Amino acid sequence: MNSGKKYNWYKIAESEEELLFSEQQIAVVEIKEKKICIGRQGQELFAFAYKCPHAGGCLANGHIDAAGNVICPNHRYKFSMQNGRNTSGEGYYLKHWTMERREDGIYVSMEESSLFGWIR
Repeated sequence: MNSGKKYNWYKIAESEEELLFSEQQIAVVEIKEKKICIGRQGQELFAFAYKCPHAGGCLANGHIDAAGNVICPNHRYKFSMQNGRNTSGEGYYLKHWTMERREDGIYVSMEESSLFGWIR
């Protein structure tokens, strides 16, 4: 199944040690002038939106629970870091991206965006 979307891989760090994780295991990186969060749970890394889709709370100031959900500091809404699903039941969806560890660093895949991306 080809959706016609194009994706680019962006290197965010040479190694995990370069990512500045908070006590809550959340780091912030910039890709193409856009802030995103990187969450860590055990050996897994997850890339997700910097702002909560509900009211724009800064998810970098939230925390990660034992089930792998990032919890917004404003209203305590929970989102799966793995798939973006709103696990506390409010019906929102958290934007998230695929990550890869490679020999030369850590990468995040994002959809290619352009003003005329809809023209093919």
